[in-house]
Amino acid sequence: MDWDDLRYFAELARTGSLSASARTLRVDHSTVARRITSLEEALGIRLFDRLPRGYVLTPEGEHVQEHVDRLEEDVFALQRAVQGRGPGLSGTVRVSAPPAFASLFLAPRLRLLRERHPDIALELSGSNVSVSLTRREADIALRLARPEGSSLVTRKVATAGYGLFASRAYASGRAPDALDLLGYEESLEHVPQQQWLRRFANGRPFVFRTSDLVGLHSAVRAGLGAAVLPFFVTGSDSDLVCIQREGVPRRDVWLVVHEDVRRSPRVRAVMNVLVEILGRERALLEGDNPGE
Repeated sequence: MDWDDLRYFAELARTGSLSASARTLRVDHSTVARRITSLEEALGIRLFDRLPRGYVLTPEGEHVQEHVDRLEEDVFALQRAVQGRGPGLSGTVRVSAPPAFASLFLAPRLRLLRERHPDIALELSGSNVSVSLTRREADIALRLARPEGSSLVTRKVATAGYGLFASRAYASGRAPDALDLLGYEESLEHVPQQQWLRRFANGRPFVFRTSDLVGLHSAVRAGLGAAVLPFFVTGSDSDLVCIQREGVPRRDVWLVVHEDVRRSPRVRAVMNVLVEILGRERALLEGDNPGE
């Protein structure tokens, strides 16, 4: 039995999907399928039922999963312990953040990290899904909601402000109750700014919905209507005007790290730079100059 096959088994057992497992493992989906077949042949049992809706564990697979979960946790604990005691300010640090925050706010400001620590390689992943710091899917996470977990160390590092924005040309001469509204799709109805916009709409339908903040910003710039946007996206956009900010929810930004990994010198170095960047940009994040 190839012990590396167990890694593929554990991920597929979690997701039930070849494509989702392949994305996490950074391989082709055919590789995942081949590894699972190899493991089943080595053990002489069928681990999954291949169903139209995905891969479902067989009773034998569920039994194997119990053992693999314990083994996997021991391996991750060992990796975290080793990283936490590793010397020097070199190596790779993985940071996870919401997609628009990662690409539009963080990435343009990471030169500071390169100047301070040129031997640290950073992997920045933009994802709305809460990654597992326990399984080392990331070393550091920046989140807009405080995660739960006894082994996680959390710290509030900033506050992000939001306002109702439209293009200057579109907003000219229009009363707030005559604005076409742009919002998130149904899967994001729980987001605080979406809930506020729903109340503001007062029964009016949205003319455009998306799951992507960058797409929402682009639609506002194109003059489709008004949407709730964060000030870190709109702060340097002179084509937009803030129609309303009073009452629009603000979001706390949380820095999250596993208690074992935070001992790593390179992880601490990246954490310190991220905190410094957020501190420098407090006015932009909170919207001290949201537009006229």
